[in-house]
This record gives sequence, C-alpha cells and structure tokens, in this order.
Amino acid sequence: MPPYETARAEPASNNKQRPISGETAAGSSRSGPDPMGGEVPEPRRLNRALSFDDWVPDEALHLVMGHVEDPRDREAASRVCRRWHRIDALTRKHVTVAFCYAARPARLRERFPRLESLSLKGKPRAAMYGLIPDDWGAYAAPWIDELAAPLECLKALHLRRMTVTDADIAALVRARGHMLQELKLDKCIGFSTDALRLVARSCRSLRTLFLEECHITDKGGEWLHELAVNNSVLVTLNFYMTELKVAPADLELLAKNCKSLISLKMSECDLSDLISFFQTANALQDFAGGAFYEVGELTKYEKVKFPPRLCFLGLTYMGTNEMLVIFPFSMKLKKLDLQYTFLTTEDHCQIIAKCPNLLILEVRNVIGDRGLEVVGDTCKKLRRLRIERGDDDPGLQEEQGGVSQLGLTAVAVGCRELEYIAAYVSDITNGALESIGTFCKNLYDFRLVLLDRERQVTDLPLDNGVCALLRNCTKLRRFALYLRPGGLSDDGLSYIGQYSGNIQYMLLGNVGESDHGLIRFAVGCTNLQKLELRSCCFSERALSLAVLQMPSLRYIWVQGYRASQTGLDLLLMARPFWNIEFTPPSPESFNHKTEDGEPCVDSHAQVLAYYSLAGRRSDCPQWVIPLHPA
Repeated sequence: MPPYETARAEPASNNKQRPISGETAAGSSRSGPDPMGGEVPEPRRLNRALSFDDWVPDEALHLVMGHVEDPRDREAASRVCRRWHRIDALTRKHVTVAFCYAARPARLRERFPRLESLSLKGKPRAAMYGLIPDDWGAYAAPWIDELAAPLECLKALHLRRMTVTDADIAALVRARGHMLQELKLDKCIGFSTDALRLVARSCRSLRTLFLEECHITDKGGEWLHELAVNNSVLVTLNFYMTELKVAPADLELLAKNCKSLISLKMSECDLSDLISFFQTANALQDFAGGAFYEVGELTKYEKVKFPPRLCFLGLTYMGTNEMLVIFPFSMKLKKLDLQYTFLTTEDHCQIIAKCPNLLILEVRNVIGDRGLEVVGDTCKKLRRLRIERGDDDPGLQEEQGGVSQLGLTAVAVGCRELEYIAAYVSDITNGALESIGTFCKNLYDFRLVLLDRERQVTDLPLDNGVCALLRNCTKLRRFALYLRPGGLSDDGLSYIGQYSGNIQYMLLGNVGESDHGLIRFAVGCTNLQKLELRSCCFSERALSLAVLQMPSLRYIWVQGYRASQTGLDLLLMARPFWNIEFTPPSPESFNHKTEDGEPCVDSHAQVLAYYSLAGRRSDCPQWVIPLHPA
C-alpha cells in the first residue's frame, strides 16, 4: 500500500501529538486540524510568507498550484496561509484516502469540491491473506452516497479492499456515469456482473475498467458484450484472477471497436481461442491471463501470434513444450509474469536468457538460484523482481531447488538498477543482504520472507546484514522482513529503527527478543507512517509505549503477540483522535467457518489503531472491541 499521500506528519511529543496532516490526519492545535490538508496556521507565524503573498494574484496561484502534483508539496503549500489553503482546496485534482475510517466523506467533499480523482483504501492488507473476514467492514456505500453526486468533476474512482454492492455501483453510475473515465475495483467483494453490465451500458467514456482479484458473482457474460458494443475509447480492461467467464467473440468485437485498447488482463481462457482477438488488437501492449489448457499439444497453439507491440506478458499453465510461443518476440519483452506456469528451473533459465530487455520479472521460487544467476547475467535493465512462494511439496523443492543467498547475491551484483525486490527465500545470510545494500542503490521497496522449510538456516541472526542494507539503500520507503524465530535480535531491531529514517511503511514478523528491543526500534522511526507486526514476542504495554515513540505513525496493525483477554494495556497509547480496535485471542471471537468447518481467519489476537477525524466507526462487527478511555 502506498504511503499516505497528503503529507508527512510533523514530530510530536510523547504526551500530546500534533495533528497528522492528510486524509487520515487527526489531532488538535490552536488553529484546528484539517483531515485533508493539515491545520491552518496562525497568521502571526507567517509574517515573512505574507510579505510575498500580498502581491501574488489568485489567478497566478491557481496556475502555479495546477502544476504542483506531488501530494507532499501540495500539503506544504496549503500550510503557508489560509489563502493558499483555500486555493489548494479548489485546485486539488486527486486525493488518496489511505484508510476509509480515518476521515468523513462529508469533510472530504467540503475540503476538495473540485476533485477529479479519488482513491480509497479499506481493509488492512492482512485481508489478502485470509486474516480478516469479509464482514469486517470497509463498506463503500457511505462514500459513494456522499460523494458521487456532489463532486461534479469526479471522473475517476479507485476502491481497494472494500465491500461494494450492486446498489453502490448503480448509485455511482446514476450520478457520474456520463463522465466516468476510470473505475478501479481492486480486491473488492460484494457485487455481480449485473453491476458490470450497467457500467458497460451507461459509462461510454470509460477508459479504464479494473477488477483484478475481485470476488464477483457471475450472472452471465453479457457485461462484456455490452462493453464491446457501447464503448469505443477503452484503453485498459483488467479482470485478471477472477472467475468470470467470457466469450472470445466479445473480446474480438471489443478489439474492433476500441482501437485504443492497450492492456487486457483477463480470467482464464484457452489461448487458442484468442487467435482472432490477437489479430484484431493491433495496439495491444500488455496481456495476461491466456491459458494453455492442453499442455503438451503444441500443434494446437502453433497459430497463436501475439500483436506486434506486445511487450508485457503473463501466461497461465504454460509448460516446457509451450515455451516456443514466447521465443519469437522474447527480445521485445519488458515484463514477464511466470507465476502461474508449470515451468521447471531449467525452463526458467532458457526463457530468461532470451529476454535481455526485461524491466519487470514475476516468478515463483521454483526459479531457483540457477535461474536467478541467469537473471543477473542477462537482465541488466531489470527494475522490479518478484519471487512468490511456490509448491510446498518438499520433494519438488529438493528437485527444483529454492531461492537462497546465492541467487539473491547474483541478482544484486548483476541487476544494479533494481528498485523493487520481493522474495520468498529458503535460506539467507548477512552477506547476501550486505550485497543488496552495496549494489542496489536505487531500491525503494524491499520485502523478504524467510520460509520455514529448512531445518537450519545458515546465518542467523541477520542483524549485520539488515543494518548494512538499510544504511546503504537510502532511497528505501517501504520495507518488509518476515523471518523465523531467532532471525533478528534486539540489536537488529534497533538497527532498523536507527537506519530507517526515510521509510514510511514497514512490515515485520518474527523479529526481536524482548519489549526492550521494540522500544529501541520505535525511538528511531521518526517518519514511519504505517506499521504492521506479526508473530512477535511483544507485550501490549510495549506496543503502546512504542506507538507513543513514533511521532509520524498514523496506523498500526498487529497480529500474534503476548495478548491479554481484555487488551486494557493498549489504552496506554490512547490520545485524542486515536482509534483502538482489539480482537481478543480466542477462537470463539470468530464464528466464520470455511466449507471444511475450519476457521477462515487466524485466531490470534489482533490490534488495529489509527488516527481518525471521523470518530469511532459505527459498523464494528461484534467480535471487534473498540477501546477508549473511560
């Protein structure tokens, strides 16, 4: 999740925090907090600024503000004086609300009446891993009801991890359908293809329809036919990783009518059924979702010819025999997604050796160290590398190999333009982390998960390696480290705090040895805005004291710690505008079962705490306990 996009918080004392500016801000000040743009400063503190402001006309400020796009720069400008604050409000085109319970929809409407684009994020990231049940909250209805009609300039809406119903989408279409250009529903639940059919029929200016990983009730494929018939300007269509069934003929019709279609990511469909679509979609550059249903039947796929401009590709169920489909244009590929294929380590080596211009590579850890060595030797332009968890079968892992310090070191030495690394590894050493810090100076996002398959890891704890990586990768803004018990000592935890001054988001799991280590970590995290902790040994009291040591923190989620039945020690972190939600550590807290009768969420205690100007939320499920001082 991107950092909160309106501003960085200012340092505050432990006893009384200043307001955190941005959509999720809260606090108190003599000038009054503003959840969207920070507090309005007192005029007596701005004499020097006003001497410049006196002779700048509103028209000039409007023009200048129109060219300021970085949200932190916008925030700084809005703090200069009330006049600049007002002009920022009138000229702000886009706002990201990084947590839907941190501000009121009505306040956003009042603050930014001319918004053209809104991004809204709901459930904690843990929802993607089955740790938060579907009925936890994050409903889109209050936002759509409040904003869709009054925001007359709104033409782009992005909802992430939220519950969106058919009625919500119908209300949005009624109010904004005539001018809606982008609708992104990312990992959302609750709606059906009936709503999509309404969007396709009514939103004829739609350029982007994004539905990736949404849980959608399929009531027929008419929605795609309606989209193909009624839309001639669509640029991006994404229903990847959904269960939607569509007719290849409708895709071909869409390509004929939408000459500007550049990106299509779809649910599973046999690649041989898309031959006519590929012949028609001449502008297509990005494709994912085509499947090889009959692995080994190469003759069936011999006629598949991809469009001439295609350079981003992700195929499903591809085996060794089907690799030949990629080879003719592998030199042109800039992105390759092999996560859902049947390829072996050797297959990965063969394909990647033919793709020297890759910028983005997404694979499973079956690529092995040998595959990563080929990446390091071949892909000198690589910017993003994602290595997901593969098959958990020990025999297969032994046969194919996993990813260890050898592979990561090879990538670090060979791919020095890397900006993003996310990897599941079976083994890791301090030396490998030091190599990443030495050679990958452009890293802004680093995520490492140490799997528990191996009985013994070569080099634990990873204190020195983590220290070296953080000291050298000064551009890091996002950092995740999920280890095994003993993976990081209290000293290593303190190194993270000491050398993470620019990091805004952090996820840590199985780190530290004691409460003292957590406090040492917190003292150094001056700019950390969002923190997630899992499977740690810390007490509720230590968590509370740590929160008070982090002046910029707006949001913390914790699961798996030394919890009590009541969570009362969490009240030590209480302050104005700070919401605390506690889920007790008993299995009875959740009555949600899978089809097999097993709990669908983890039964460990959870804590969610965040700044909010919206007050306590009114839709807390009964198994979540809001905590507040008596």
